[in-house]
Amino acid sequence: MIGPAIGGLPADLLDRLVALARRAAEVALEFYRGEFAVRGKSDATPVTDADEASEAVILAGLRTITPDIPIIAEEALARGEARWNDGAPPRLFWLVDPLDGTREFVAKNDEFSINIGLAADRRAALGVVHAPVAGVTYGTAGRGEAFIWRGDAGPRPIRARRAPVSGLVALSSRSHGDRTALDAYLSQYNVAERRILGSAIKFGAIAAGEADLYPRFGPTMEWDTCAGHAILEAAGGAVVTAAGKPLIYGKPGFKNPDFIARGA
Repeated sequence: MIGPAIGGLPADLLDRLVALARRAAEVALEFYRGEFAVRGKSDATPVTDADEASEAVILAGLRTITPDIPIIAEEALARGEARWNDGAPPRLFWLVDPLDGTREFVAKNDEFSINIGLAADRRAALGVVHAPVAGVTYGTAGRGEAFIWRGDAGPRPIRARRAPVSGLVALSSRSHGDRTALDAYLSQYNVAERRILGSAIKFGAIAAGEADLYPRFGPTMEWDTCAGHAILEAAGGAVVTAAGKPLIYGKPGFKNPDFIARGA
């Protein structure tokens, strides 16, 4: 059992979050292996029945585990169901992306994830990123410790690496982002390899010491980043805005600015 750094939360919170993300994944994979309809939301992004079914599992689980902590979940928010009353963020709130990388899900390239993150005092505090097809889970309960679960194996500590002398491994999104801005940013570094990877799995790859840099120029939402952000920081990495400031949560509209995720 890996207890959370924030007082008042269940001692087995991380274990329960990992189990919850895996249950949601089982539901999503039922759609993934069959046929499903794709619809467009008002912001022109896609949504499937899998997004909504996964979210229903997560919302029910979080309301049981932490009934007093508000939840901002992507699809519920799109339906106008997830807002706090006075517009000001509470000290603690969940940020849930039940299917991060819906375009990757639709394309069936396996690069999607389930993200459950907790913001505390406007910072990414703890969370889980689960990659259903790979059967890999990244997680942290804070305390400067991050872990990986592979299949049925127990948690193994992970740590972001220092920049290799041979050059950085830089990650970028498969379906999103400003390529021109990305190329310009990376031109100032010794980049040995560039990899394209969907969803918040990129944060996990850096946290596990498999990559070094993920610059994101283009729109993202807080539920896209909170869980991965918490995991990467716990592993010794960092996530800052392109201007070098802390990436905070509970912003108007839950929209992120451009940011840089990096290893140690």
